[in-house]
Amino acid sequence: MHTPELLSEEKVFKDPVHRYVHVRETLIWDLINAPEFQRLRRIKQLGTSYLTFHGGEHSRFNHSLGVYEIMRRILETFEGRIALSREEQLLCMCAALLHDVGHGPFSHSFEKVFRFDHEDWTRAIITGETEINRILRRVGEGFPQKVAEVIAKTYENKLIVSLISSQIDADRMDYLLRDAYYTGVNYGNFDIERILRVMRPHEDGIVFKFSGMHAVEDYIMSRYQMYWQVYFHPVTRSAEVVLRKVFQRAKELYQAGYSFAIYPHPLAPFFREQFTLADYLALDEGVVLYFMQQWKAEEDPILKDLASRFLDRNLYKYVEFNPRNFRMIAELKELFAKAGIDPAYYVEVDSTSDLPYDFYRPGEEEERIPIMLRMPSGEMAELSQKSEIVESISGKRRFDYKLYFPLDKVRTLPEPVCRAICECLGVDEGC
Repeated sequence: MHTPELLSEEKVFKDPVHRYVHVRETLIWDLINAPEFQRLRRIKQLGTSYLTFHGGEHSRFNHSLGVYEIMRRILETFEGRIALSREEQLLCMCAALLHDVGHGPFSHSFEKVFRFDHEDWTRAIITGETEINRILRRVGEGFPQKVAEVIAKTYENKLIVSLISSQIDADRMDYLLRDAYYTGVNYGNFDIERILRVMRPHEDGIVFKFSGMHAVEDYIMSRYQMYWQVYFHPVTRSAEVVLRKVFQRAKELYQAGYSFAIYPHPLAPFFREQFTLADYLALDEGVVLYFMQQWKAEEDPILKDLASRFLDRNLYKYVEFNPRNFRMIAELKELFAKAGIDPAYYVEVDSTSDLPYDFYRPGEEEERIPIMLRMPSGEMAELSQKSEIVESISGKRRFDYKLYFPLDKVRTLPEPVCRAICECLGVDEGC
């Protein structure tokens, strides 16, 4: 292994969440300045949430630096408690910094329509023909693969994996604090200083001193609240539905040979479902928003309407939905179709679910790594066995279903048709 040199002078980023992000290694500094990492400045961390929480405009770049800083601090905390080699320390910091480098524009909405996983692209960027790969190979030829394995949770050292991917890790700790800060909510705040003080390395993972249990409880509840109050907010989900429909319509038109006023060169490989790493890296949210602005003037009425809805925040309304109500959804789609409103683009059921905390149960297929407490006696105890708060939500998955539709379009229909649709939806307003 070639040991990367330290910078002649420490670089410092001013950060609103951690106050400062410290960079001492040339390797880390060069990775930050690689074009593939700089691209993350042009990818929002919270996707469409800025249409709900106007402050939520921060980037994946912003978050990735924060995860790196938490990892750096964890490693400082572990000094003297566990012997990690210099390469292993670099491995932890590089995995933390690069864990989101494969995200695309409006990540999850884009992925659903074009059927790929950003984690695959993260590995491709780290191991492929990129500047990031060239920088990582300065440590050793096999080093990029090790970084990719840590992010993929397949690396042999489970302690290192758990620091970046577990129920309480550097990634989750940063995004909860950062997303709470930028959206202006208090739900995501927890005492990270206390968490780091009571965190200890143990065999193949991390444990927490029993004296710090309440700080861990606070973290679990913060995560629970952030998911339901911010990440799963129904207005944000409405924006995601409209955005997916924009991509879906543009893709369908392209495949049908439609002549766009301005040919969407950067998006064409995705419409064809034949795209390369270079195609992927050339895409960011600025590119997507440019073409969406052009689509507002397209001749196709559906694409024009959907693009306008997203850019001008004229989103779909929603009602609570029972997923077992197959008859209702079939009737509603039929009513929309008869009224000349294409249900494929204007009727959508969206579901979300979250498991705030879970623990491993022998015999189950999916292994869940529990949060362990080190008792004063030295024995280990799983968190929910000692915390009544966590026990009350452990293993309990919560689901939420909503049906999204354009109420403004329904209101323009003849009164009998409008009333029939509103009655089917259980909506009193509008007709």
